[in-house]
Amino acid sequence: MAETSTVARPYAKAAFEYARDHKALDAWSEWLGKVGMVVASQDVQKLLSSPKLDDERKVALVLEVADASVDDAARRFLDTLSDKGRLAALPAIAEQFERLRAEHDKRVDVTVVSAFELDDKQQQKLAGALKKRLNREISITTQVDPTLLGGVILRAGDTVIDGSVRGRLNRLSEALSA
Repeated sequence: MAETSTVARPYAKAAFEYARDHKALDAWSEWLGKVGMVVASQDVQKLLSSPKLDDERKVALVLEVADASVDDAARRFLDTLSDKGRLAALPAIAEQFERLRAEHDKRVDVTVVSAFELDDKQQQKLAGALKKRLNREISITTQVDPTLLGGVILRAGDTVIDGSVRGRLNRLSEALSA
């Protein structure tokens, strides 16, 4: 079977384009997030793979457990996923939908890993520099990793900037041994 992200991509794109065109990004983001979390559960995955439940009952079950209210278009979207046997891809669809939305909104989530806790002033300075460099709105999440010794590692989508002392020492070691 194809990888889940490959299966999810066209559905996420279609959902995003519909939501964008109908000015319903917030609503679609909310219910996709809810049903994606529910479907990620192994218990729900087992139910969805059960041949005893028909497609309509599977969709109703997911919506009931997620406590999500959806409009007719969203219901048709879920029915289509169920008909095609793709309900299990909902977590990946929700994730890719959020990526498309972030790109549309020109924002990026950045994870900053540092050796020590960053104060608000440092976070604001870093966010300002990243906003200027990436030309996007920045949302920072910080983590502390004492093994870094110093410096920071930035992760923004697929981009990783390793400015840690450990990373620099590793690069120096590789250069010397080459």
